[in-house]
Amino acid sequence: MEDAVLLVEDEKDVVDLLRYHFKKSGFKVEIASSGDEGLLAVRSRRPDAVVLDLMLPGMTGLEVCRALKADSETATIPVLMLTARSEVKDRVKGLEIGADDYVTKPFSPKEVVLRVQGLLRRIRNAAEEVTMLEVDGISIDKSALKASLHDERLDLTTIEFKLLLALLTNRCRTLSREMLLNDVWGYSATADTRTVDTHMRRLREKLGDHAFKVETVRGQGYRFNTDSAA
Repeated sequence: MEDAVLLVEDEKDVVDLLRYHFKKSGFKVEIASSGDEGLLAVRSRRPDAVVLDLMLPGMTGLEVCRALKADSETATIPVLMLTARSEVKDRVKGLEIGADDYVTKPFSPKEVVLRVQGLLRRIRNAAEEVTMLEVDGISIDKSALKASLHDERLDLTTIEFKLLLALLTNRCRTLSREMLLNDVWGYSATADTRTVDTHMRRLREKLGDHAFKVETVRGQGYRFNTDSAA
């Protein structure tokens, strides 16, 4: 079965180039030329992945990404952003609101395809483990990418889910921001570590009375302390 990728891009040359390489790699390709059209396409056709340009007519790429990650029906669909090198602040903002990866223009179309394949592979590898994890009232279903607190489902984005999974898997162990960037986002230590802090703050908000268990270790990173921890 073909994977389906939605290209949300208004530059015809870019669309033609990416469409050719995605199809060559076995993808079914759909196109949206504006932010509004892209959002509608994701919600109606549920592609396996989205390649999203930041600068779009109508809704911006950031607005589209925010809407997708705020909706539990589309939050787990991986989003790769296309950005200009001058859009550093927008790129960081995109990661903060839940984008899974980014590539800067000018780019290699083969790299874009490989990045999307990598995102899909990580999601499927996690699902294939088909294991449950439960710590102090927090339950994680790795196969369904779902988490709950005291049997109440937590409405987490894909990134928040991966962060929580990393914390619980390594409970009572301090994870540096660089480690989390590499494990959750797949980025090297050169990426902006503020992205981790932003997502960790939102994860704490959703954990409610368990938020205190996600401890900030000054100068080092984060760790999850269990009830049995000393």
